[in-house]
Formats: sequence, structure tokens, C-alpha cells
Amino acid sequence: MTTVLLIIQLLVAAGLVGVILMQRSEGGALGIGGGGGGMMSSRGAANVLTRTTMLLGAVFIANSILLAVVASVDADGRSVFDRTVEENPAIGVLDEEEEPGTGVPTDG
Repeated sequence: MTTVLLIIQLLVAAGLVGVILMQRSEGGALGIGGGGGGMMSSRGAANVLTRTTMLLGAVFIANSILLAVVASVDADGRSVFDRTVEENPAIGVLDEEEEPGTGVPTDG
């Protein structure tokens, strides 16, 4: 599942870069779609590119959230934070007899 989401994320990111570069720049310094002519009018092309950018941006954000959710839970249904505390008890709550940061009881 994670692999599929990562591939979709990469394709959407590449699509976003391409669509953004095709848009006409207001300052004239950026963008490669500044020339006139072609199949569509400049206004129609701007509307299509704007809508495509918004759609790809929404898919990118939704996919990012899905990736975060999938990555936070492993196959056992435990959170990354639960595993960290179980593997390293020094991160958890310290007893009064333990030295801070070691998890080893003090001699005194």
C-alpha cells in the first residue's frame, strides 16, 4: 500500500511541476507557455491549467495525509511512538530509583 501511494505521490509531484511551468507568468520571467497561438485561446488554456493545478494540488495533499497515516501504523496496529517506548524504556516515565537517561537503577 505504501509503495502504491509513493508512486502516486511522485507522479502527482511531477505533474504539478509540469503544469506549473506551463502556466503563463505574470512577470514574464517564469513559465514556458508565454507564446500566443495554438489550439486554445490563452484564456481557455489558463482556466484549464488553473483547474488542473488545483486538482493535482488537492490530490497531492490528500495523498500526503494518507501516507502519514499509513506510515504511522505498522502491521501490528501499533503506533511508531508505542514501539519507541517499548524498545527504549529510558524514553518512558522514569522511576525515582533510575538514573535519568540510562534506565539503570542507582546503587544509593
